[in-house]
Amino acid sequence: MSNDGMRADWASKDFYKVLGVGKDADQAAIKKAYRKLARENHPDSNPGDQKKHDTFKAVAEAYDVVGDPEKRKKYDEMRSLYSSGVGFGGGAPGGGGFGGGFDLNDLFGDRGRGGGGGGGGFGDVFSDLFGGGGGGRTRTQSRARKGQDVETTATIGFTDAIDGVTISLRLTSDAACATCQGTGGKPGTKPHVCPECEGTGFVVAGQGGAFSMNEPCPRCRGRQLVYDEACPTCHGSGRGTSSRSIQARIPAGVKDGQKIRLKGKGAPGENGGPAGDLLVTVKVGKHRVFGRSGDNLTLDVPVSFDEAVLGAEIKIPTLGGAPVTLKIPAGTPNGRTFRVRGKGVTRRDGTKGDLLATVEVHVPATVDAATREAVEAYRAATAGRPLRTNLFEGA
Repeated sequence: MSNDGMRADWASKDFYKVLGVGKDADQAAIKKAYRKLARENHPDSNPGDQKKHDTFKAVAEAYDVVGDPEKRKKYDEMRSLYSSGVGFGGGAPGGGGFGGGFDLNDLFGDRGRGGGGGGGGFGDVFSDLFGGGGGGRTRTQSRARKGQDVETTATIGFTDAIDGVTISLRLTSDAACATCQGTGGKPGTKPHVCPECEGTGFVVAGQGGAFSMNEPCPRCRGRQLVYDEACPTCHGSGRGTSSRSIQARIPAGVKDGQKIRLKGKGAPGENGGPAGDLLVTVKVGKHRVFGRSGDNLTLDVPVSFDEAVLGAEIKIPTLGGAPVTLKIPAGTPNGRTFRVRGKGVTRRDGTKGDLLATVEVHVPATVDAATREAVEAYRAATAGRPLRTNLFEGA
């Protein structure tokens, strides 16, 4: 339905008739009529009765408008214009409103001007009046609540973090009370409309300032109904706890401390609302040989002095795969890092990082006579090439 058609639909509704009062009824009479109808047709008091559910929505919608003096005034003006034959798309033929240059937006002030063209004006008033499409719809949606997000921590092994793993988690989360099913009332007792919010489920906070906003009613906690006797289990809160086990998939490549969000695995919702999410903080254990730097694996490779000096080909391990051959060039210094492509961590796109192998030249703690003789010969051969020439000058 177009905006013009939707506005005409709203303006054509007789909210006074829905509430069973006359157009000249005072606010007290309107409130009394609403409370009576809301009590008789509330969904919690009439489970399974779709006709009464629809009536409750219509009554709530009507009261949201004519129960508010400011909204009621604008609604009456809108109804008067609609009944006089003025359309919502621009008014009388040949003009931008009633004819003679009158703009329908002028009736409601200068809301939204400056945005140019189709923004603001009557559309903004319409949005203010009906809460973006109807107060009844807003309240109906407020009854369905999304469940709370649940946070937990899981510890997995180093290899599991690289490859991905499915783990079992035992969760305890907030849920509707099992005794009262979330109503907050003692089973067997009848509810009545909350006198503080008058069945809307909300109260206005911040009145008197430049802005105000709705917040859940503190007495009924947004449930619109109250009970004379509170539930003995939850003491009227309507909340309890639930324990359950779930299987959670931890994706390949997860990092230590990373949070994984699992949609719909949190606390169950209320009144048909969706479940919350599960946030798993992953703790990754250490590996005996390998380390990690981003999407790369790291490995410290011990080599002997002669391998570093003369060069060598050595076998090094890979994580979960066959060993690979690493070529050490002659004259390789201690601490040099070699890159082995594609032997690192699996990324989201399916590609892999690398294995970074860092050489550590091994110095023996003890030497036998033959080794000492060879090292002394090496010292004699390199005596004319001191390593520390000019190092300490000017220090």
